Amino acid sequence: MDLNASGRPDPGARLLSLVTGALLAVLLVARPDIALDRWGVADPLAALWLLWSMLAGLASGTGWPLRRGALRQLLSSEACLITLVLAFLRLATH
Repeated sequence: MDLNASGRPDPGARLLSLVTGALLAVLLVARPDIALDRWGVADPLAALWLLWSMLAGLASGTGWPLRRGALRQLLSSEACLITLVLAFLRLATH
């Protein structure tokens, strides 16, 4: 969780999530071929994970108000990191 001991969101984690989401947004627009395998075929699962990571990074980085529930977990800083790692592992194994 991206809360510190005082119960407030950690500004470092929020900034890192925001930068990750913005960087992925720029990369996916400027270089959509990053979601291709080595044969040049689109990898829908890797693209889904990259988009999920981008959305989670932007939502958690901007402090989009999600109080509770599954949606909060799906758009958290942890979800951003996990889906980014899964996408890179998926693309690296091709």
